[in-house]
Amino acid sequence: MANGMRGMHNSEHKREAVSTLAGLSGARDMAAIAGFFFALRLATTLLCVRVFGLSPQAAAGAKLGLGFLLLFLVALTTLGGSDHGWRSILRPSSVRWVLVFLAFSASSLLWSETGSLATSLLYWCGTAADVTTVLLLLRSGNVEDTAASLMEGYICGGCLIALCGWLMPTQYDLRLGDEDYFNSNSICNVCVFAVVFAQYLMRTRQARWGVATLFLVLTILRSLSKSTITAFLVAEIYLVLSDNAMSRRTKKWLTIGAIAAALIFWGLFKAYYDFYTTNGNQAETLTGRTAIWTFAAAGVLESPWIGHGFDSMWNVVPAFGTFEARHAENELLEQLYSYGAVGLLVLCGVYGALFRNIRRMGSPASRVIWACMVVFVVVRGLAVADAFDLLLPVWTVTMTGLLVQAQRAGSESASPALRRATTPAAHALPTI
Repeated sequence: MANGMRGMHNSEHKREAVSTLAGLSGARDMAAIAGFFFALRLATTLLCVRVFGLSPQAAAGAKLGLGFLLLFLVALTTLGGSDHGWRSILRPSSVRWVLVFLAFSASSLLWSETGSLATSLLYWCGTAADVTTVLLLLRSGNVEDTAASLMEGYICGGCLIALCGWLMPTQYDLRLGDEDYFNSNSICNVCVFAVVFAQYLMRTRQARWGVATLFLVLTILRSLSKSTITAFLVAEIYLVLSDNAMSRRTKKWLTIGAIAAALIFWGLFKAYYDFYTTNGNQAETLTGRTAIWTFAAAGVLESPWIGHGFDSMWNVVPAFGTFEARHAENELLEQLYSYGAVGLLVLCGVYGALFRNIRRMGSPASRVIWACMVVFVVVRGLAVADAFDLLLPVWTVTMTGLLVQAQRAGSESASPALRRATTPAAHALPTI
């Protein structure tokens, strides 16, 4: 009888263990799908308009709908199974600042000068859905493993985006993509984040993403996105100079590879430069950006404290020649124009908290890679902005903050065991 009861008890434990492992596997699979979607959704509008013949408005709705569907599926997958409480998930300061950003941008809809309040609300919900998706995924299991799955999915999606860019006909100005729905700046941006994620995984998990990274880097150079390529090069130079764990031999070969890539693309760079300086649309050049910056700066003075509200430029401000500005073409000006001095405070809070989180990472190799990502965003933000999000997407800030917290917790829990394991035997009490 007792043996039978023990057998039943053991079988129940086995079933619980199997169900737990299945839940964790499901969460990691969903994390990979989420990362894949975060990268690949860039092509959604192009596919809907050029292939299925939908209107741009319907295509934008389809992209948002897919994001909401992803959130629903993640909620179902993680329902009832969580390894972390909400208090633990919301502990990193960068995550709390993300919530402040979302809350204030939502409240700014009350005074926003947007062309369509309902449309702007949907775009805000899309940004909030991304953050909620990441929070649910990382709450459901091991944070480091789930974040790694999310990054792996993003890398795969980024490679597919790069492949689409290479297969499409070249634009009139020699750049990749489609000027209206799949522009080279966005392609390049997705590829850069995929490269950063691949560098992190190769460094911390000995993952083999070398071929994918090479393909993504070549796509970055081929995109001819001036601001994004410049920011990427500055960030990678920072990485090479700051990473003490990287051997001299590796740095030497990286330098040789960079020179070889520059020589391969030199003819294309020269042709694009000639076109850019003679036939380029002035609204897309530095001169055009200067006009947008001047307009945005004047708008900041009109409402200096709380700004003009969420999504207050697109279809609102007058066109600059043939170019309609969706944002202020500078992240600092964009936050000031949209949210005023409060927006500047929140922007500094998000990036400042993230930088402090990164500095607390136990692994120097991980720390320098995430710092490289911040350098890229800061440099790119001098000439680019995002109408609905930060240039460093808030879902990425959320993932990074929780990843830092998980790594610190793991290193702190391992420290006592490590000290016990390395205690000399002579210090132990003799056995009598």
